[in-house]
Amino acid sequence: MTGVKAVVFPACAVLCVLALLYKLRDLRHQRNDPALLALLVAFFCKGISFTLSTPSVAQAVDARLGVADLGALGIHLFGGVASSAAFLTAIVYWVYPPETARRRAVVRLLIAALCAVAMLTLWAAAGAGAQQRSAHYLLQNAHRPLVAAYLLLYVSAFGAGMIEIIRLCRRYGRVAGRQWLRRGLYSTAIGASACLVYCLNRLASLIAVQCGLDPLEWELLTPVANGTGILFLVAGLTMPSWGPGLSERRRRVRNFVTYQRLHPLWTALYAAVPDIALNPRHAGRLARFLPGDISYRLYRRVIEIQDGLLALRPYMDPDVAAGARKAAAEAGLSGDRLHAMVQARSLASALRAKDDDRPPVRTSTVPGPEAATRGCTEQAEPGYTKQAEPGRTEQAEPGYAEEVAWLLHVARAYTALRSTERKVR
Repeated sequence: MTGVKAVVFPACAVLCVLALLYKLRDLRHQRNDPALLALLVAFFCKGISFTLSTPSVAQAVDARLGVADLGALGIHLFGGVASSAAFLTAIVYWVYPPETARRRAVVRLLIAALCAVAMLTLWAAAGAGAQQRSAHYLLQNAHRPLVAAYLLLYVSAFGAGMIEIIRLCRRYGRVAGRQWLRRGLYSTAIGASACLVYCLNRLASLIAVQCGLDPLEWELLTPVANGTGILFLVAGLTMPSWGPGLSERRRRVRNFVTYQRLHPLWTALYAAVPDIALNPRHAGRLARFLPGDISYRLYRRVIEIQDGLLALRPYMDPDVAAGARKAAAEAGLSGDRLHAMVQARSLASALRAKDDDRPPVRTSTVPGPEAATRGCTEQAEPGYTKQAEPGRTEQAEPGYAEEVAWLLHVARAYTALRSTERKVR
């Protein structure tokens, strides 16, 4: 058990230090933010607690200062009473208006201070005259009335703080407007729940000792619960800061992947209609992998693909579209996959026709049979809807995200079609 604690608790201390350093960056711009200050205090106290929880460190502190079980007192005061009060204060300022938060925070801090004074008094009275330290202070002394009272006070202060954190996080997590704040509150609730398991374990050890059982037999729960708790607490309480940046990076990666997947379709259209490119220098091979502002470049790619499809519409043979629709249906395709395959075959036919300098199939801009597919981007009057399949009605101008998703279907179908044609050749 000592070996497990010697690994888990230093790792938890490092995690607290990293969280402290991460939040310290915000101190320059938010010096008067009470929630930030409370978080810094909480991470600092937890870091000290986990450092003292490392068996070799606690033993060295007791030996150096010459006071038995002083390390245990530091663990409980910093890691239980002070940190839980600080965590709770930060959350209170997150979820309540400033005036209400200030009032509630003061009450909780006063209660925590009273608990700390009482614990210090009980610890001093229980350790008066003690010369030998206890490797497991609470478990080895739980049969003594003063230590039992100390343990109950410690568990009550720590557990009550965790219960209140769980209650607030669950309550306000449901109505939190910001996505990452909501996720942070829920993660914090999970961490507080793990810490509450530790508190219940300590309470159970008090009962177990009175029943003649040895709580050291399930002491593994202590590092597991504390390690899990601090991991989720740190993640949850810092999530509103790093979460939006993570979402932005994920969005850029997703846009880059989409950009690459649309490239074969765009390349075919650009070869036939070079005028669709707003900036021809971005048509080079290197620009595909170094697009710069990927959000803007993806937007431009979607517009250029739409322009290319519109320019090639006169070459799209309605008979080809009808045959493609029949073949796709016979192949078991349906929904967007069917429409995408019809658009891909119509496009391939139009590209061949234009490459062979054949005259357009029609000169009218009235949509032909193939226009039932979503890839056609004709201009329509507000409120205009187009019929695709029986029972299928769509807006003439779908949203950007929907249009990107549709063009991905078309690009996939077109790439598969070209691959099949090359194999046949």
